Amino acid sequence: MPGGAAAVPTIRRITYGDGACRFGELSLPPGDAPVPGTVVVVHGGFWRAAYGLELGRPLAADLVRRGWAVWNVEYRRVGGPGADAGGWPATFEDVAVAVDALAGPVAEAASGRIDPTRVVAVGHSAGGHLAAWLAARPGLPDGAPGAAPAVVLLGAVSQAGVLDLDDGARQGLGAGAIQAFLGGGPDEVPQRYALGSPIERVPFETPVVCVHGTADDRVPIRQSERFAAAAGAELVRLPGVDHFAVIDPATDAWRACRDAAERLLG
Repeated sequence: MPGGAAAVPTIRRITYGDGACRFGELSLPPGDAPVPGTVVVVHGGFWRAAYGLELGRPLAADLVRRGWAVWNVEYRRVGGPGADAGGWPATFEDVAVAVDALAGPVAEAASGRIDPTRVVAVGHSAGGHLAAWLAARPGLPDGAPGAAPAVVLLGAVSQAGVLDLDDGARQGLGAGAIQAFLGGGPDEVPQRYALGSPIERVPFETPVVCVHGTADDRVPIRQSERFAAAAGAELVRLPGVDHFAVIDPATDAWRACRDAAERLLG
């Protein structure tokens, strides 16, 4: 599906709300023909402001070369200044609005080339949590952050994702990153965990593929194992692979993630 060797993809920065962090980068293959599907890339970094969407740019470049549209999204993160501070509920609201923008301003910017009914999400680490949570949005109760989605995903790929926030908090993942993200531990703000943790939203219809390395010492494969068992989700085990190989386009670990996204897009 890629264009000619000399062709250059189009990359546009598009805002989906107010503030410094509510934007994304839309990458489109060369030409003006409709694109067969869109991949939403959600970066990781334990939801902290120190990490941004630059982590997703190499993945976006690889995906767009294969003919897909890519919407690489930024969002408010923990530790951001003032109104740009993330956590509960800001981060959830942002990624939900960013995805729904595929049926609004992003679709308009793409001049009709993207179909908002053919969208999957790919996210790494904390972004894997958000990608799986985006897949669960149709089952959220009225009034919850992210409820009533305008764009329903065909599926999500969680790359070493934090999929059980209760368990992760009790295991001390990210030196308290989950507690900082949700504003407390599971015994302090249980409703936030119930609404925000992918494993707590099971069962839901949108398929999630979990890709996880057995040598991951940042987010142990236990996270994906627990979710896959609860959800009946596909788990792709990567023997001897660490936390970051899945976001290196030169690796077989990334190709396993890319292949999963392409399968979900059909």
